[in-house]
Amino acid sequence: MAITAKKVSWVLDADIQKFFDSIDHDWLLLFLEHRISDPKVLRLIKLTLTAGVVDQGCKSRTVVGTPQGAVISPLLGNICLHYVLDLWVEQWRKRYARGEVYVVRYADDTVFCFQYKADGERFQRALNERLASFKLTLNQAKTQLIEFGRFAESNRKERGERKPQTFDFLGFTHICSHRRSDGGFKLLRKTIAKRQRRKLNEIRAVLKKSYHKRPAVVGRWLKVVVQGYFNYYAVPGNIQVLDGFRTAVIRLWIKAMRRRSQRGSSVPWRKFVRLINWFIPKARAIHPYPNQRLCV
Repeated sequence: MAITAKKVSWVLDADIQKFFDSIDHDWLLLFLEHRISDPKVLRLIKLTLTAGVVDQGCKSRTVVGTPQGAVISPLLGNICLHYVLDLWVEQWRKRYARGEVYVVRYADDTVFCFQYKADGERFQRALNERLASFKLTLNQAKTQLIEFGRFAESNRKERGERKPQTFDFLGFTHICSHRRSDGGFKLLRKTIAKRQRRKLNEIRAVLKKSYHKRPAVVGRWLKVVVQGYFNYYAVPGNIQVLDGFRTAVIRLWIKAMRRRSQRGSSVPWRKFVRLINWFIPKARAIHPYPNQRLCV
């Protein structure tokens, strides 16, 4: 909504390098003391942070960072970034920004939207200094300030430059596009290709271990997996990509079924179609457009 409806022309896609492995314990406990006065709770959290990690029977101490895989890690990470980033961004926006500034953060993945390029460059320098004071750093290889928004394509075309770059956020690749109806700006979101390939590889590995199982059992498992995948990625504009994902899953299942025995290759196609229609859901848009969901 910020990109499509507000004055946004530049996007800073920021990535904190190894955030959960780099959280400083002293700073984190200091942040917690702002809201927690019970010393027993603070001591329990400190013991959790320094519990260590056991890898292949070898235990190693944890000096920095939150425990890997612990359910409390996302909560502690959000508390840390609330003081390190959220409150500071609000103050920076009021004091130094010339134009509009919008922030969208989910855990350690953050996107900053700016009206002016100068604000984005000034903010990126200030963000580096802010994170360094808390022993955190930006991943310079993944952090980029790009021209993006409603007027990015026309402005770049006037300068003789290529189409606007894309950026990845929360599993989606965000692309500057156009509406078919009137040619207006449209923010197109597509599944990150690398993540989709990774998911297909996971499904292929499970199917290889399921040759001995009945097709109905495998079909029920595939139905849950595919429907769960659609429940997250089925946003408007991404249905064609999900159709390709569904087709790839069907091909993997057919290939796995035909390897069940030497006679598997002679199984009629109509039998496969019956299984596919029964178990593999079709791709359809589950989530509404953002202007319908967030319009208040």
